[in-house]
Amino acid sequence: MPLTGTFERTLDDKQRLALPKSIRDELSTGETIPLYAAPGNDRCVALYSQQAFQELADRLTQLSAARSDVRNYLRLFYSQAEAIESDKQGRIRLPARLIQFAELETQLVLVGVRDHAEIWPKHRWEELMNTHAADFDQLTLAAMQSFEISS
Repeated sequence: MPLTGTFERTLDDKQRLALPKSIRDELSTGETIPLYAAPGNDRCVALYSQQAFQELADRLTQLSAARSDVRNYLRLFYSQAEAIESDKQGRIRLPARLIQFAELETQLVLVGVRDHAEIWPKHRWEELMNTHAADFDQLTLAAMQSFEISS
């Protein structure tokens, strides 16, 4: 099932974030399989299941390592990514380097984005929504055209 939804959350003083049950259920199988936190586009934190992270890694191996921009992206992405586990209360502890990367604050928004979740500072998520909500139809058209090209 694709990950969906928008959830307001709080980052506690120990850098922990409580995952909503629906997101937790989709990202893990109930076992102590790690999740992966990684830098996301537009300076958010991306959260992947083990399977989704492996699928992303498989796609990234298709990139040309001969290009310096690709090498730099891979260095930045993998050096910042980290396997994390949730505790018995369904909380995850975010790595300090990712909190700094995304400029996370106490008030957060966690959103489902198909194969991963994204963690945003609340004010930046609200800015993104205010900026792009009116463009939804245009974005839909662009996404559909991209889908047709790649099919």
